[in-house]
Amino acid sequence: MMVFYCVQIRRRTGFFIKNRRLINGYRKMNKFIVIAMLASIGLACINSCTSTDHKTQSIPPAESTKRTSDDIQPRKVDPNKIPAQKVQTAVLEPNQPVEAKQEPNELLIIKTEPNEPNESQFSKADQNEPNDSNFPPQVDFHEKCAHVLTSYVDGAGFVNYQNLKRKRIELRELLQEFENLDPNEYKSWPKKDKIAFWINAYNIQLLNIIIENYPIESDAFTRFFKWPPDSVRYIDRKVGGIEKQKFSIMNEAFTLERIENRFFHEQFNEPKAFFALFHGGLSGPPLLNKPYYGKTLYQQLENQIRKTLSYSKSFTINTDKHAVYLHAILQPTSWYGRYFLDKYNTDKWFKDQTPEVRAVLNFLTEYLTEQQVNYLKLQNYTVRFSPYNWRLNERR
Repeated sequence: MMVFYCVQIRRRTGFFIKNRRLINGYRKMNKFIVIAMLASIGLACINSCTSTDHKTQSIPPAESTKRTSDDIQPRKVDPNKIPAQKVQTAVLEPNQPVEAKQEPNELLIIKTEPNEPNESQFSKADQNEPNDSNFPPQVDFHEKCAHVLTSYVDGAGFVNYQNLKRKRIELRELLQEFENLDPNEYKSWPKKDKIAFWINAYNIQLLNIIIENYPIESDAFTRFFKWPPDSVRYIDRKVGGIEKQKFSIMNEAFTLERIENRFFHEQFNEPKAFFALFHGGLSGPPLLNKPYYGKTLYQQLENQIRKTLSYSKSFTINTDKHAVYLHAILQPTSWYGRYFLDKYNTDKWFKDQTPEVRAVLNFLTEYLTEQQVNYLKLQNYTVRFSPYNWRLNERR
């Protein structure tokens, strides 16, 4: 018991007995005094411990929060009932997109109904006009002319009229294709394909007019004084004008003259197309032995122009006579010279010429040599037009 009180004295008062000599001194003291002192200190310690235990016991223990399995009761929830306070109703305006929150590295999947096109697939295509589209429609109609042209026309533009006359049923079937073409299909074509279509139609129709009047019938008087026996002018006189002959294309009446004015001049304003038109004579631009195609139209036209101008009577400079001879189809009155005004009538050069001739000369400078161009620009000369040779371009 005494040891317990000593330990309490050491803990409460911080009194440590470190000197052994002091302990021996205490032993020699009067036992009564030591007992009295220890008793007094012990009572004080007991009172202090009692007070501390009383304070400790006055605090009620916290209620345990631990629950046993018996205390936990499962909560019954009706699957068809959702607490109202937890439901958030999203109100969407018509055509209002829903913003989807996407976590990083999370794949967003957009579901598209069957046969329902994605708007982005056609948005760019819908903004383009038919003729400006980056992916123009494939026009297969021109290929229908390939068999007749490749079978009866050679590389120099000469035609085997005898064989074509015997197989004219092929030509008639081709003409029927032009007549039965759906106008709506034609309207969907790009501009270059439309120009190619009318060039092919013009040349095929003229071939048919010649075949219907082949072989050419001439008379002795005219042969002696005016035309050679195989001149196309006999056909022109017989039918009352080749360019006035009517035919049907897309269930509409046309003539060769109307095609020239309506399409190549008025609608498309493309004078280069006149170098692709076939006239049946030796002086005209050579008949191409394959169809014109929209995708290669301007390359074909460039080749035709250069090939036509390579003939001696298409362009000639006579320095002795101070004269320049041009192709007959460039005449401004009876042929196509006036149709070059809209695109080539600039007055920078050739100011002493008429507007029609000035436009033709401006056009020709794109295809002549530098020496020829310098002569046209800086020299004084008279412009003349070569006579047209109307002898039939028949392969003999």
